[in-house]
Amino acid sequence: MAETLHILITGGAGQVGLELQSVDWPSHVILHAPPRTELNLGDLGSVRAAFATTPFAAVINCGAWTAVDQAETNVAAAFAANAMGPAVLADVTREAGVPLVQVSTDYVFDGSKTVPYEETDSVGPLGVYGASKLAGEFAALTGNPRCVVLRTAWVLSSHRSNFLKTMLRLAADRPSLRVVEDQHGCPTAARDIAAALKSITMRMIADPGAPTGVYHFVNAGETSWAGLARAIFACSARSGGPSATVEGIPSAEYPTTARRPANSRLCGDKLTRDYSIVPRPWQEAVDEIVSELMPERSCV
Repeated sequence: MAETLHILITGGAGQVGLELQSVDWPSHVILHAPPRTELNLGDLGSVRAAFATTPFAAVINCGAWTAVDQAETNVAAAFAANAMGPAVLADVTREAGVPLVQVSTDYVFDGSKTVPYEETDSVGPLGVYGASKLAGEFAALTGNPRCVVLRTAWVLSSHRSNFLKTMLRLAADRPSLRVVEDQHGCPTAARDIAAALKSITMRMIADPGAPTGVYHFVNAGETSWAGLARAIFACSARSGGPSATVEGIPSAEYPTTARRPANSRLCGDKLTRDYSIVPRPWQEAVDEIVSELMPERSCV
């Protein structure tokens, strides 16, 4: 009989955290996803107390300040969540001799590259959110040698707030929408990120020599925000759901507090090579999520 493995998931109420708790884990794995009121990532004593109570075999940190625009005027709060949290977790996991898997973002790049970003490319965040997540990467990687940082982008799911759900909500009331067309990226299902995190974590637990460092994971393919909106509405229309026509506009016509990278495309070849994780096309993931939101219908 396999030894019981306790895995700590932080940020369990977010899109990826919720999907992690729905993934089909082995029967000997017990997940722990305490709310913020029970586990304060900014408090070293709180995290050490949690480890003193439960012999965690690994930690997956999905906890983050993700309000990109609000981060510009809440610098301390963004860095407390996105940088200090990983620093504390790195300290405690290193002391316990267990792996840390840290979720990060495409916003660590400035978006000026014209092809997908690789893990070795220079970073250059455009705003506070990206800078705070980058600081969290450094803290995690330098604080625990058994660490994987998994960068992802354009996260979608049937949970919480995200672009897909916003588009469907707006289309219920508006026949046409203006959506940015000069920002490009890789729409990615939170469910697929969770599956990748599971594979990485189980491998790291089983193999002390498993590869570490920075990796990228996104669904296969690329599009613009406007292209993603059109795909969402095409699927929704096939299932009898809300739809709208999409007018592509430049970013300049949709100003935001924080600057967004024009190119958020990430290359995931390294993850496929080291962990044999092959992502499915983003279109398939989008169709699945839209269908999930309309359980009595189907996009296909």
